[in-house]
Amino acid sequence: MSFGLTFEKLLLIGLIAVFLIGPDRLPGYAAQFARLIRSLRDMANGAKSRMREEMGPDFDDVDWKKLDPRQYDPRRIIREALLEDEAPPTRPGAAGAATVSAPPARESAYAQRQRLLREGRPAPFDSEAT
Repeated sequence: MSFGLTFEKLLLIGLIAVFLIGPDRLPGYAAQFARLIRSLRDMANGAKSRMREEMGPDFDDVDWKKLDPRQYDPRRIIREALLEDEAPPTRPGAAGAATVSAPPARESAYAQRQRLLREGRPAPFDSEAT
């Protein structure tokens, strides 16, 4: 994470720190900051190695970028969930070509209930549901 810090901003923060802290105490604070960064890095590496131990060989197979919560857009997820029931559009001019029949798409439970209700039949009942 960069937090929007550019080189110029970091240089400005450094100059302000020199003036506020003073040249006497600045080396001590810089050493403390370096120890803090080192300890945070060691904690992260420790957590990573512990995950690797507990997950075993599956740890290397995980695509961690797919699990990044910043990539999830609720609007996109809902849109894709609603559109998955629709049939894919056909290409124009493909009517005369030989068509390969695709396996039937599995109907979602919601779409199945709606279809049954439109046909005037009762919706399926799950006796194990609460």
